[in-house]
Amino acid sequence: MLGRETGTLGNVKATDYIATEFRRLGLEPAGDSGTYFQTVPLVNTRLDDASVIEVGGRRLSIWKDFAAFADSTRSLEGVRAVYGGSLADTTTWIDSREANGRIVILSIPPGQRTYLPFGSLTAHPRFAAAIAVAAGELDLIPAAIIDAGRAGELGVRSTASQGPFQLVLTPTAATTILGAPTAGLPRGAVGPILTGRVLVRRDPLAAPARNVVAVLRGSDSRLRGEYVALGAHNDHLGLLEPPLDHDSVRTFNRIVRPRGADSPERPATAREVAAIRSALDSLRRLRPARADSVYNGADDDGSGTVALLEIAEAARTGPRPRRSLLFVSHTGEEEGVLGSNYFVEHPAVPRDSIVAQLNMDMIGRGDAGDLPGGGPGYLQVIGSRRLSTELGDLAERENAEGKRGFRFDYSLDAPGHPEQVYCRSDHTEYARYGIPIIFVTTDLHEDYHQLTDEPQYIDYPKLARVAGLVHDLAMTVANLDHRLVVDHPKPDPAAPCRQ
Repeated sequence: MLGRETGTLGNVKATDYIATEFRRLGLEPAGDSGTYFQTVPLVNTRLDDASVIEVGGRRLSIWKDFAAFADSTRSLEGVRAVYGGSLADTTTWIDSREANGRIVILSIPPGQRTYLPFGSLTAHPRFAAAIAVAAGELDLIPAAIIDAGRAGELGVRSTASQGPFQLVLTPTAATTILGAPTAGLPRGAVGPILTGRVLVRRDPLAAPARNVVAVLRGSDSRLRGEYVALGAHNDHLGLLEPPLDHDSVRTFNRIVRPRGADSPERPATAREVAAIRSALDSLRRLRPARADSVYNGADDDGSGTVALLEIAEAARTGPRPRRSLLFVSHTGEEEGVLGSNYFVEHPAVPRDSIVAQLNMDMIGRGDAGDLPGGGPGYLQVIGSRRLSTELGDLAERENAEGKRGFRFDYSLDAPGHPEQVYCRSDHTEYARYGIPIIFVTTDLHEDYHQLTDEPQYIDYPKLARVAGLVHDLAMTVANLDHRLVVDHPKPDPAAPCRQ
C-alpha cells in the first residue's frame, strides 16, 4: 500500500481492509457514527516560503538565513531581540521580565560544532512570555532535520498555541538581529526593531487519517462495561525518492547499521567496505540489482496488525470473555503516536473503563541474525510492571503455563534506557492516564525503518506464538474476578513520558 503513510490513499486502503476483517468477524463497530473508523483530524503544519525577517534594511530569508518551528503564524512587527546568555549555561540566562515580548537569542558555546537541540527551552518558565527562543546554529543542524522542517509536521487541527516558538538562525543572521555578535555582548543587550512575519500553513492531508476501532462484547453483564484494549499501528513511512537498491541497503545495514535507523550514523570502515563489496558480488551472481522505493513495514507494524486480527478471530470463535475486548488499530504512530494520542483524548468507551492495554509493535523478528542473543525464545517485554505488578506476573504465568517458550528480556524497560523504547509506541498514551500496559516486541533489526522491512524476513511461526501469548493474556485479564490491581502511582497525564 505504498508504505501506508498516515493521510495517504495507501493507509486508507489498509484501514479499509482492517475494518472489513472486523466486520467479517462480527465485532461491534466503535468508531464515529456507527462505523469502525475514528477519523483523526490531522493537518500538515509547515512554514510558508513567504516568511521573512527584516532589520535595518537587511532581508533574512526562510531556510537560507533562518528556520522556524512554529504551529501558528506570528507577526514580528516592532519586535526586538535580546541576548539571553549561553545556551549551555543556565546561570547566564536573563530573567523572565527581560524575555517578555522579545526574541531571546542564546549564544553557542565557543568551539561548539555539534547541533545542540534547544526546542524544549520554548517551554521553559524563564522564557514563557517570549515571542521566540533562538540560537545561531542553523549551519550545524543536520540536513535531514531541515528537510523534515520544510516538509512540515502532522498534528491535530486544533493544537496551535501562542507560546514562544523555536527560531534557528545562521550566526550571521543572529548578529544582524542583535546588532552585534554575541561574543562580548552583555546579558540583556537589546537589538534593533524588526519587521516581518513567520507564516505557518495548516494544509489538510490528501486522505483521511483513521483509527479502526471494534469491540467484542463481554459475556458478564456486570463486567462487560470494562475493557481490555489490544492495539497495533497500521501506518508506516510511505515512499523514498530516489529509489535505492534493496540488496545494497540490506548488506550495508547488516554490516554497519545492525539496528537500522536506530544505529548511529557513521561511515563504513575499510574492512567493512571490503565485506560489503564481497557480499554484494556474491548476490549479483544470483540476481540483478532491484530498485525499491517503498517502506513496506512488514514487521513495523504489519506484524502487530495481523496479530491483532488473528487475536480478534480467536477471541470471537472461542469462549466469550467476561469483560469486553477493545481492538484499536492506531494510525499515526510513526508521526509521533498521533492516533493513540487522539484515541485516549477522545475514547470510544469511558477511559476509566479500560482496565489494561496490550500493545504489539514489531513482533515478527528477533532471531540470532537480527540481534545478539536472539532466537525463537527471544521477546522484549516493556512496561508490564510499571503500573500493575499483577499484569507483569500474569504475563509470566501465561508464558509458562501456555508453554509458549519465551525468554522475557526486560533490558529495554530499564529506567533511563537511552533507546527510550517505553516512550516510543502507542502504549505510552494509555499509560500516561494510569492504564496498566504491556508492550511486547521482538526488538529492532537492520531493516528497522528501512526499505528492506519486507515479508520474506518475518518469522511466521514465532509471530503466531507471540500472538497466542497476547491472546491468552488478554483473555486472562478479561476473566479476572477483580479489576487488575494498580499498585504503582499514576503519572501526570500532562507530563512528558519518562523512560
